[in-house]
Amino acid sequence: MELPETPFSRLVDPVLDWIGNATSWIWVVLLAVIVCNVVLRYALAEGRIEFEEIQWHLYSVGFMLGLGYALQHDAHVRVDVLHERFRPSTQAWIDLYGIVLFLLPFIALMLIYGVPFVVDSFVTSEISSSPGGLPYRWAIKSVLVIGFALLGIAALSRLTRLWKFLFLGPRAGDAR
Repeated sequence: MELPETPFSRLVDPVLDWIGNATSWIWVVLLAVIVCNVVLRYALAEGRIEFEEIQWHLYSVGFMLGLGYALQHDAHVRVDVLHERFRPSTQAWIDLYGIVLFLLPFIALMLIYGVPFVVDSFVTSEISSSPGGLPYRWAIKSVLVIGFALLGIAALSRLTRLWKFLFLGPRAGDAR
């Protein structure tokens, strides 16, 4: 289903595209770190907790910063077996209700509780509990808040596009 652009989507979608494309390079870095960790562990018999934690952090950054991009491009996980059989207007209604009733409230909860979570980590100078682990635990925790903020922006962009498709576009008569 092709959705029409809106002024808001024209403003934020290129930013989400740029972030998504830049984030895609994290997977190459993650692969290099995994290979280094495997070589160190099995060829040189020396495991490093830092490499394991960096792997977790890179995976988290890639996943969280990619959420908004996935929603924007409608590449997120859903039950396509059913969704693809519906008319475009029915798909748009399902997406609209899904965003308003489920996604936006969930994002709001994650941001409401996530910000104090990051602030507490920053104030207490939280570090990894593993010996030799990484410092600045607040930095990786802040990716959670940033990722959900980007997902919220992508959801609002998609919501404006769905609204235009259903109520203001040339096919608005089909929506009823």
